[in-house]
Amino acid sequence: MSTIFATNVWSKDKPITKGDLIGEKFDCEIFINAIKLSDNMVVNKENKITYIFKNNYNNLNYMFSGCSSLTTIDLSKFNTENVTNMYRMFFDCKSLTSINFSNCCTKNVTNMGSMFHGCKSLTTIDLSDLNTDNVTNMGSMFDDCYSITSINISNFNTSNVIDMSCMFKNCYRLTSINLSNFVTDNVTDMSYMFSKCFSLTSINLSNFNTNNVNNMTHMFNGCKCLSSLDISNFNSGKMRNSGLKEMFEGCKTLKINDIKQKDFRFRQQAFIDLMKN
Repeated sequence: MSTIFATNVWSKDKPITKGDLIGEKFDCEIFINAIKLSDNMVVNKENKITYIFKNNYNNLNYMFSGCSSLTTIDLSKFNTENVTNMYRMFFDCKSLTSINFSNCCTKNVTNMGSMFHGCKSLTTIDLSDLNTDNVTNMGSMFDDCYSITSINISNFNTSNVIDMSCMFKNCYRLTSINLSNFVTDNVTDMSYMFSKCFSLTSINLSNFNTNNVNNMTHMFNGCKCLSSLDISNFNSGKMRNSGLKEMFEGCKTLKINDIKQKDFRFRQQAFIDLMKN
């Protein structure tokens, strides 16, 4: 099976057999509230799935995790208004190229960590309809999205986010990203946030507040096309001793004078890292 169309009673128009879901033709189980959907599946005489679950659910973590043959998911009619957890929801969906989130309610979600981690075939994704008002975890959200070139997160509210570590790590083909709406007042971890974003040429972080951040290790590590960086608003006041380790290592185009900063610790780390290039 390569396509899933989800509603709150989990129906699918195309006739399929039970084997398509849980047999050799399907490469993973689907979970809601940590319960395998195949355990509650009803198939009618026409081999259509007409019902799988109807109970209230708030946990979609690992829902499609490991569905490596899945290419398309339509969640536009999926009732998610009570969901609080979307951790690793699409983890390692290697073939996924399209996700429809329009009308998807995420107002109560607090955990979006590793949500798209390992979606290696996604080239673009529009998340402008996602409500992130209550999200605290965005760590590794797009980690290992090797092919992604464009991410629309212009409407993200990040005022409650604590963890942004590895958020865009290994997004090899990402050329630019608009983070002008990001509020980072409560973030404590930005380690590996842009690590190995090989194609990024510039990042506007002028609105970033790093007063509470204690870890920025490898934050820009491997950003080999980054030609300038303004972190003049960055504060290392709460940074632990190793919290800046290899922050700029592998930024082969960046020179010490290309980095704008006021905090001596950042300049010192930049000098150490860029001398290795």
